[in-house]
Amino acid sequence: MSAIYILIAISFIVAIGFLIAFIWSIKNGQYDDDYSPSVRMLKEDTKPSQRSKQ
Repeated sequence: MSAIYILIAISFIVAIGFLIAFIWSIKNGQYDDDYSPSVRMLKEDTKPSQRSKQ
């Protein structure tokens, strides 16, 4: 029975560690913009560059 208490305590420590890492990554901007980089290459340039006309 004491092994269950030890495993529960360890799981809480691991869960709190993951929560702290998740909050830290949000504060550092890890999840700011995850959509536009994947579609940026699909958008065309609005005006051609001057060198391509020469």
